[in-house]
Amino acid sequence: MENKISFRRFGTMLDCSRNAVMQVESVKKWIDLTTGMGYNTLLLYTEDTYEVDGNPYFGYMRGRYTQEELKELDHYAAEKGMELIPCIQTLAHLNAIVRWPAYRPHVDTNDILLAGDEKVYELIDSMFASVSKCFTSRVINIGMDEAHMIGRGKYYDLHGDSDRSQILIDHVKKVSDIGRKYGFTLTMWSDMFFRLAVGDYYRADASINENIKMQIPDNVQLIYWDYYSTDKARYDQMITANKKIRDDIWFAGGLWTWTGFAPHNGYSMEAAKAALQSCMEHKVQDVFLTMWGDNGGECSKYALLPALYYASEFAKGNTDTEDIKHGFKEMFGVSFDDFMLLDLPGTPGVAADRICNAEKYLFYNDCFTGLLDSTLAGGENGQYAACAKELAPFEKQEEWGYLFATQKALCKVLSIKAELGQKTRQVYEAGQKEKLPELIGDYRMLLEKLEEFYRVYKRQWFAENKPHGFDVQDIRLGGLMMRVKSCMERLQEFYEGNISTIAELEEKQLDFQGDEEVFRKEPIRYNNWGGSVTTNIIS
Repeated sequence: MENKISFRRFGTMLDCSRNAVMQVESVKKWIDLTTGMGYNTLLLYTEDTYEVDGNPYFGYMRGRYTQEELKELDHYAAEKGMELIPCIQTLAHLNAIVRWPAYRPHVDTNDILLAGDEKVYELIDSMFASVSKCFTSRVINIGMDEAHMIGRGKYYDLHGDSDRSQILIDHVKKVSDIGRKYGFTLTMWSDMFFRLAVGDYYRADASINENIKMQIPDNVQLIYWDYYSTDKARYDQMITANKKIRDDIWFAGGLWTWTGFAPHNGYSMEAAKAALQSCMEHKVQDVFLTMWGDNGGECSKYALLPALYYASEFAKGNTDTEDIKHGFKEMFGVSFDDFMLLDLPGTPGVAADRICNAEKYLFYNDCFTGLLDSTLAGGENGQYAACAKELAPFEKQEEWGYLFATQKALCKVLSIKAELGQKTRQVYEAGQKEKLPELIGDYRMLLEKLEEFYRVYKRQWFAENKPHGFDVQDIRLGGLMMRVKSCMERLQEFYEGNISTIAELEEKQLDFQGDEEVFRKEPIRYNNWGGSVTTNIIS
């Protein structure tokens, strides 16, 4: 008999708000795959990417799901025995709507709604009214996380210095009343209760004010979220700390899709193993694994299939690695170890217990300013060339080959570009003009590889996501290609004597992490396109 999942709810959460809004058919495919592994829950994270009655600017031009699309997905999930749960935001993380004049007066600061504003609660009521028509589940995730500046903007102007924990709990109570009207049980991320009490989330010794605890409405359950540790003891401590607030907590782990183009299956499995074991021992009944899309949503969710499958087997009590690998091959038609090769671009020379995303920041790192050159240890071009060779045999695989094609094309780019800025500076500073024609040839070849990457990456995006959001990729990739061309042309002008200097190469480089002259020469985690490409004002 097949082992059963250890939890009441065991699911995944798809981020459909960071530009990559998965197509309806792609979500259906996800439902098919995850139910086949034993998952019984799917959460759709939609900040503003769902249709809200009476709010035409909510999710405007963002690829929002129509109510008909959500109803279609809900019906499909129900037929498969899966609970589809909406995830909305009712406090922070609403940066995409604050650009519109209709919402600006009702914002506290940054992307945080103005607590206590009646127009805010009218909007939230409309959110609930809309999703209540689309989902049969009466559970809803209301967000409330990372509202670090609550009470410090317009709220402060209106009400002066106030107890920020009380501002939060009063807002939660208002939202819970709205949710109760529509028959919902609410779940919310628990971090703000800790942050407002002690200034940090991951503090196992945190003491939450008893008065605040007592005010948490009975239809609100808390979610402890943690993606950042492979240490079971940390999960033990934090589950205990969260259970001191409410016993019926949920847990959200992470399958790492949110640092760039490449997945991180290796780290995701180690973190999931520690977290799920802790959840079992502490009898946490509702567990899901998040798949965020920070800073562009570049990574395919399907690239995490090894970690997804591993977590489902672990949740069934199966810790036999060879049996897991055998089951994976039977289900997906590719060996487990071969699929794990998709991790390579993000982890060349890096242990699996670390998250680094050199494949993104070196991809966008400018060839002249070289802001991230200080992370280079040497030999990166060769590492990426080797990665491309390892990935190449699988790009023709019928169902999943497009994932390998994308990562291979990425590695082909980086086999030239990773060290190109450093090489350019060395040639320039040494006054070796005779080497410039060869260097210019590298730039020309890089442009060809970038065109190829654009082609295969575009195919990946449009196979999985709605077109909305790819405009950002067009802008980023197009800008990169134009910048490479611009640098190449200036090198040619310098070689021909039409210009006497290249200003960026005249300026001394500093360490990206702020150590001035002490370059650490090791890969880091830095997922910020704008901060990678320039120090100038980009938005």
